[in-house]
Amino acid sequence: MYDPTVARLTYRALLGRRRALILGALPILLIMISAAVRTFSGADDQVAADVLGGFALATMVPIIGVIAGTGAIGPEIDDGSVVYLLSKPVKRPTIIFTKLIVAIAVTMVFSAVPTLVAGLILNGNGQQIALAYTVAALVASIAYAALFLLLGTVTRHAVIFGLVYALVWEALFGSLVPGARTLSVQQWALAVAHKVAGGDLVTSDVGLSTAVILLAAVTAGATWYAGQKLRTLKLAGEE
Repeated sequence: MYDPTVARLTYRALLGRRRALILGALPILLIMISAAVRTFSGADDQVAADVLGGFALATMVPIIGVIAGTGAIGPEIDDGSVVYLLSKPVKRPTIIFTKLIVAIAVTMVFSAVPTLVAGLILNGNGQQIALAYTVAALVASIAYAALFLLLGTVTRHAVIFGLVYALVWEALFGSLVPGARTLSVQQWALAVAHKVAGGDLVTSDVGLSTAVILLAAVTAGATWYAGQKLRTLKLAGEE
């Protein structure tokens, strides 16, 4: 199910100089903000939770997921270079699965690692806050990568739709409309983080069992459907 050649090409596309700079911008900003907050406010558990929840998990992780997930396949479909992959003796679900693994890995590295660093800067992992949000970032990375990889296979405007979901649906409607929170990757990840941290500093509107089921279902469903959509792409000689 995993193809090293497809993985290498995908890593090269995602970690090119221009895209790497974009991927690295938000993590650097998070760490800078965390250092400034620690300097002026000292080690405060509530402030640490607010920064990691409000910026790292709510903004940085989904945006990086959009960049990595859509970038793993969207540009290849747009410029037609995906024909090169589809002409090889590699099953199309294998292509999707490999690209998903790469997108997840890139999202995790550029989101979970800086989240941990920021948490340690903010309060030294007091009350397990840094660890809890790092786990949340890892969990969210999987679902976001699958969702946005799917978007990359079904629309040429995947980045726009991905940002609308991440910044409008999750950040805006998720904070204003209680029912929308149930359909929020962020809230599912927070449910896992709450289990790690305990206490009241990390909370979620979704129960842990529900969150785990939805995370698994969305990831598996998005991956399967992306594979089906790639099957429908026809090469010039396949008609």
